[in-house]
Amino acid sequence: MATGDLKRTGYGQVEPNHLSAARTGQIYAQQPAASGIARLENGQFVKYDMANSEVNFTGDGEWLLVLNEVKLYNEQFQNYKDFAMVKTDAVNGVIVPRLYKTNVGDIITTNTFDSAATSNVAEVTASNIYVVGELVTPGSDGYLEHTASAGTAMCWKVVHVYTMPDGQPGVKLQRIQ
Repeated sequence: MATGDLKRTGYGQVEPNHLSAARTGQIYAQQPAASGIARLENGQFVKYDMANSEVNFTGDGEWLLVLNEVKLYNEQFQNYKDFAMVKTDAVNGVIVPRLYKTNVGDIITTNTFDSAATSNVAEVTASNIYVVGELVTPGSDGYLEHTASAGTAMCWKVVHVYTMPDGQPGVKLQRIQ
């Protein structure tokens, strides 16, 4: 498949093909999400803002990958697409995400691009077609979006247009910067 029309149903997913954080211990899960964040999907990126004791999209430091353990308590919904950390479902409305520091060379497969899903059954279509060789980086809302060059910020390269474990379209990415 040469191009990827990223249309997905439900929340974003991540397949961690090779994430060094599992070996280096660079996993963070102690800070709550900022009060203005209503939902975090797997595959989104956030900043670990120690100065403000929260996870947000504007803090200092590099972007960290949201990769929460999928916990589904409704027997009707048992797929990865059915899970996101949602403020209204959290104890006292506090989301505390699990975040992975990614390093150059890490590889993931994801379908979390461009915009948020509003529910586990909502259809989301990425605003762009993804092809091998293109570069993506986290945007201001933590969703991956196209970029012209690697520059000095975190950057991922599309290495394969693929599918997610549930058969939905996905893109395999390798971190290059």
